Amino acid sequence: MSIDTSSDPALARLTEQVRTAAATGTPLDIRGGCTKRFYGGPARGEPLDVRPLSGISSYAPSELVVTARAGTPLAELEAAVAEKGQCLPFEPPRFAPGGTVGGMVAAGLSGPARAAVGAVRDYVLGATLLNGRGEVLSFGGQVMKNVAGYDVSRLLAGSMGTLGVILEVSLKVLPVAPATATLRFDLDEATALRRLNEWGGQPLPLNASAWWDGTLVVRLRGAAAAVEAAARSLGGERLPDELAQPFWEGLRDQHDEFFAKARAAVQAGACLWRLSVPSVAPPLQLSGEQLIEWGGAQRWWCTSAPASRMREAARAVGGHATLFLAREEDKVGAEVFTPLAPPLERIHRELKRAFDPHGLFNSGRLYPGW
Repeated sequence: MSIDTSSDPALARLTEQVRTAAATGTPLDIRGGCTKRFYGGPARGEPLDVRPLSGISSYAPSELVVTARAGTPLAELEAAVAEKGQCLPFEPPRFAPGGTVGGMVAAGLSGPARAAVGAVRDYVLGATLLNGRGEVLSFGGQVMKNVAGYDVSRLLAGSMGTLGVILEVSLKVLPVAPATATLRFDLDEATALRRLNEWGGQPLPLNASAWWDGTLVVRLRGAAAAVEAAARSLGGERLPDELAQPFWEGLRDQHDEFFAKARAAVQAGACLWRLSVPSVAPPLQLSGEQLIEWGGAQRWWCTSAPASRMREAARAVGGHATLFLAREEDKVGAEVFTPLAPPLERIHRELKRAFDPHGLFNSGRLYPGW
């Protein structure tokens, strides 16, 4: 990793704030662009702003590796790699302008292509972390085969900032696919799930899918010949790019009609749940409105059903449920993420103590009480 740990004013300020907090027992609320502040448990503590720690440290397009500081705007990083015909293939949701690279990794969220290309953690090659003792630690590097023991850099993905302050990350990027096609089908939920699982077992360049209210939309990506052959084989209505691209962008950033309606319903007291289940799971008999992504593996539910009902429905088919969006007053005391089994909880707590022995960072964002 390339961050200068000896003569960087932004890093010096962060380090001093962490050391002072450790000495006084002051909890810290790690902040970037605050575009994902709704996600996870309620934030508390003294603000620790990582945005001054910004900039792309290095970029080697021929090696498909970019290294950026945590406060770097995600839009800046994506623009830089796009200039070289490359991208972050996992399509991190942006939600609103101002999101940062550190927040992207800490939240661990991926967009429509996740089932086809992998998650955020699959693209994290290395990271530099400021721990709860005010020490700067580096993990991983800038190549795929560099892991011995715990892969701490990827462990940070989805940790919600509870292990420490992400200072810099190295990410694998990929070339933009040469061809894309979007197909639309009128199908009920059960038929759509069956089709998606059938297609998933075939050598098709399926990149993303979304089903809502009787309509299935799939995206093909890859070599032009493969995309065209798959489009002919699957049939359906082919959407023009000027309609398809805004649709997928809206789905990625949760600005499309389903999520707009969900946000309005949340303000009225409903909750938006994200259920992660096996793609072969049958339709779930739940109240509310549903959108299905990732070939059937991610099922969004906007509902007023109790948490116990949502978690049991997910557990019954071998999955888990996350309270993704709710009013702040409805999240107080609630468990946003599925409670861990005792052995896993012990491991998580031990990792937390190892990196943040004073319990400074983002208390309650991941699990209540720690």
